[in-house]
Amino acid sequence: MGSIKNYDDEVSIETENRKLTIEFINIVHDLWYDKSIELVLFKNSLIDKRASEVLNLISYAKGFINKPISIIDILSISKSIHELDLQPSKLDIGKLVYEFHLNTNKHLYKTEFVKHQLKEIKESKKQLPKDVILYGFGRIGRLLTRELMVQIGRGSQLRLRAIVTRGEIDQSVLEKRASLLRTDSVHGDFLGTVEIDLENNALIINGTTVYMISASKPENIDYNKYQITDALVIDNTGAFRDFKELSRHLASKGASKVLLTAPAEGIPNIVYGVNHKKHNPELESIYSAASCTTNAITPILKVIEENYGIKKGHIETVHAYTNDQNLVDNMHSKHRRGRAAALNMVITETGAASAATKALPKLKGKLTSNAVRVPVPNGSLAILNLQLKTSANKDSLNAIMKQNALDGELVEQIKYSINKELVSTDIIGTTAPCIFDSEATITNDETVVLYVWYDNEYGYTHQVIRLAKYISEVRRFTYY
Repeated sequence: MGSIKNYDDEVSIETENRKLTIEFINIVHDLWYDKSIELVLFKNSLIDKRASEVLNLISYAKGFINKPISIIDILSISKSIHELDLQPSKLDIGKLVYEFHLNTNKHLYKTEFVKHQLKEIKESKKQLPKDVILYGFGRIGRLLTRELMVQIGRGSQLRLRAIVTRGEIDQSVLEKRASLLRTDSVHGDFLGTVEIDLENNALIINGTTVYMISASKPENIDYNKYQITDALVIDNTGAFRDFKELSRHLASKGASKVLLTAPAEGIPNIVYGVNHKKHNPELESIYSAASCTTNAITPILKVIEENYGIKKGHIETVHAYTNDQNLVDNMHSKHRRGRAAALNMVITETGAASAATKALPKLKGKLTSNAVRVPVPNGSLAILNLQLKTSANKDSLNAIMKQNALDGELVEQIKYSINKELVSTDIIGTTAPCIFDSEATITNDETVVLYVWYDNEYGYTHQVIRLAKYISEVRRFTYY
């Protein structure tokens, strides 16, 4: 038996840590609302977080990078950031603390260190905020609404102005829409206020007016009469799937760009972080954010292809059921999807493999895919069975994936899990589109089996917002 610890001392230390965490949270919000500087902790948002949530994130960070990060370190670095005159930006304080620990010049003051690390933040051209219209208000539409309102800050990036739905809008409809936004069976309560404005057919979300517009044809809408101009339309209905149909949005008055939250033909299919830089938002107006599964597997495939090369592979997705399936047995246009979604595992097709090759052309013709819908409402898993050009072992492959999760162009896309007990409910609310399960990796010379979890609603929503910021040219400097 080890030495008996003093209970009162432990309580005192925990109390002090929580006080320091509250001080840090206050700095986080001062930076966000006063300077449009967003702090994150290894990609995890810190806005509206409680002390216990922040301390849990710090605990994860310790295990992730195997360094003794503490709230004292994080608070002191955040104070240094607060002292500097920086441009609007998004900064990973976890990475800054990690780099400070690696810094060989231990006599360098934290403020000087932070100033040196952030020296690339320069005066950039003035960014104009972008009005956003959500065309559709289903699962993704409502999550986009929540996240856009949480991320609004000083309103200098994306500004949600209107939501378009079909059917008459009256008090009953507004109340139902508001209720669905306030509460969610999977994602919990919206941490904000939602009221209805019947006179203006609008929802008042966190004190901001968002107009509810009824329309069946996008080209007939006049957004200008709502003082909405040069707007980005995010179509989350899935009703329009090609260039011609999506162009109907641009025939409306007030819309200038379109982003579809589904795969499409004849337009750029983008997995943000993988191939977005190949497309110039000044030259193209219509984009697709591909699918949730494509966003989950493509970053991992990119890392494996670049480090080992892929001969061929099969991707099996174990996917949460969706609104496309039947709640009880009934007729359906597709095979098997007519059976009760909450009672059955249902084999169905997925175009994720072919869609991934649009972002990674080198893999064209090398991948197959299929899907099994399972009785959970959210949280999915992709199993990648790959034949590599060179042999791999578990430790080296995991190390490469961990490095990409920590540094480089895919840090927002890949979350590296070290949790031996990880299950599907644990990944709900993860902002990264893919969670690499390092404990589940299987290697056998040139054959590897990789397990990639993803919140098919929330993680994908954040990918949509990342791409929306890019094509709207409002993305701030980021330090990851």
